[in-house]
Amino acid sequence: MINKQDVIEINKQFDKGTMVNEASLDFAFSNLQHTKNWAKQLAYLIRAILIDHAFEEGNKRTAAALIMTILECQKVAYNPKKVDETVLTILKKNIADINKIGRLIKDVIQ
Repeated sequence: MINKQDVIEINKQFDKGTMVNEASLDFAFSNLQHTKNWAKQLAYLIRAILIDHAFEEGNKRTAAALIMTILECQKVAYNPKKVDETVLTILKKNIADINKIGRLIKDVIQ
């Protein structure tokens, strides 16, 4: 799986990597070890980035890039347009439920 510095580096592709809610991202990483389900692990990270606004700027782009990165690491084909739509849906509907986020992430798989 990915580590905290990897997520910060992804954010630096879009902004400065400045964290404003580091505790939420730390909490997400602490929960990764409780499940082997990669979609659920990713859901914890996406919630921290999108709902808890882990970074000062670039949260939506970071979340989308993280989803695509993990799917590529898992060697799973996905629809990039659906990734963008999923990120916006999670944000607009303020979806904080890990299971719902995980299902939405799985919906981008082709």
